[in-house]
Amino acid sequence: QKMVLNMISTAVMICLGRVYDNRMVHMQITNEKLVDRGTLMLMEKTGINDYEEAKARLLKYGSVHSAIENK
Repeated sequence: QKMVLNMISTAVMICLGRVYDNRMVHMQITNEKLVDRGTLMLMEKTGINDYEEAKARLLKYGSVHSAIENK
């Protein structure tokens, strides 16, 4: 049952355009683990080499998706 629900929710997120290059980028940055994960995704997608710069950009825009769009 859980696997089916995960497949459905993933399909919905793809249809809503919340996925960028097979990464779920529309996530709320609510704790340090998600900030770290989002920062690393942002560095990978934008080519930013400085962790602190990418983290500041992520926190400024609030999501990986917004930070990528406003690079």
